[in-house]
Amino acid sequence: MTTPDAHALPCPCPGLDILHADADCVVLRKPSGLHSVPGLGSDKHDSILTRLQQHDPDIHAVHRLDRDTSGVMVFGRHKAATSHFGKQFQARTVDKHYVALVAGLPEEDAGEIDLPMRYAPEIKPRQIVDPIAGKPARTLWRVLARRQHVALLALEPVTGRTHQLRVHLQAIGHPILGDSLYAPDAWREASPRLCLHAAELAFDHPADGRRMRFTAPEDFSTIFS
Repeated sequence: MTTPDAHALPCPCPGLDILHADADCVVLRKPSGLHSVPGLGSDKHDSILTRLQQHDPDIHAVHRLDRDTSGVMVFGRHKAATSHFGKQFQARTVDKHYVALVAGLPEEDAGEIDLPMRYAPEIKPRQIVDPIAGKPARTLWRVLARRQHVALLALEPVTGRTHQLRVHLQAIGHPILGDSLYAPDAWREASPRLCLHAAELAFDHPADGRRMRFTAPEDFSTIFS
């Protein structure tokens, strides 16, 4: 794949935690509380993408994390790379692994959530479980640790529906701490942030196809104690 010479150098972007940068992509650790891409309204303009584009206008987003979710993201540095990443996400060949701190203690050590979901315009921006009109949604989960009334889970979304992990965990009775949309008030206020983190992302490099894997650990140790 041919890439412009202008993208040959690492991407400078003060204030962002860049994990990797080359001529085709930028991988970074997104902080909680910052939009992945700009939204409607001046208060939602600041985002990872707008900050990156100040230094490289050709950068484009290929996936998103919710504003309050932290963790690993990848961006394409030109149209061909962005298209290549888009096809990988569509084909579900990108490995995505999350960790979450949830309310309650699951009885099992691991499991699968298979609950169709859809957007609920009557309570926007929320999504809901709908076995009739919902689109297929699957999540794999595994308990990493239990302590008092909360558990640390490893999560793997097989599908990529909006708010999937948040809705699925709420649906099985274990909402994510700090979730302003889906957790009951007591658990919403139990954390100053949404305790959901994209800990690992793996994909094929758009230029030579080599498998690349990036990790950014988070154990919510300041909360899970």
